[in-house]
Amino acid sequence: MPRLILTRHGQVEGISPERFRGRMDMPLSPQGEAQAEALAAAIAACARPTAIYTSPLARAVATGASIARATNAPATVAEGLADIDYGAWQWKTHAEAQAADPALHALWLEAPHRVRFPGGEALQDLLVRAADLTRMLLARHPEQTVVVVGHDSVNRVLLAHLLDLPLSGYWRLAQEPCNLTLLDLTDRAAKLLRLNDTAHLAGIG
Repeated sequence: MPRLILTRHGQVEGISPERFRGRMDMPLSPQGEAQAEALAAAIAACARPTAIYTSPLARAVATGASIARATNAPATVAEGLADIDYGAWQWKTHAEAQAADPALHALWLEAPHRVRFPGGEALQDLLVRAADLTRMLLARHPEQTVVVVGHDSVNRVLLAHLLDLPLSGYWRLAQEPCNLTLLDLTDRAAKLLRLNDTAHLAGIG
């Protein structure tokens, strides 16, 4: 069966303090670069991936490049891994989004599966991408290990899809920068082996 190593890009501006980054393209911070190198070393030490798929955004591409150098696996951009489109909320702080639309901001925190961002996407749009990605991985990489480098929102929805969880549980699936999440995939189910492991990042930051 395929093994999926799911991770998120390294630290960038806008994670802390938090902003709605979405499709805004930005480089890894120095901390993010160090996280990516530590992640790459951790993956190389425990697996031999055959392929790496990354979001088209620079922060994920750079993280994937670090993993590719450490593992000698080719890295390929997968458009379906692009971060959620926050539309009019892009680059706003939570305080700014709350001031612009208090009801929608509250709904995002309480029932994220019921939100479509003004001029942007809903979690259901990410779910379609997650299903397409799963089908591709199963078809292309039977009995191989694959690394997927995505974003917080994309990864949470992908995990919900693979584990047959409702989108209403979105906030329960944490995805820290450069974490290690491992799953074994089959045609019928996924087995979660490790979730949001960041032990390899000790001392960075």
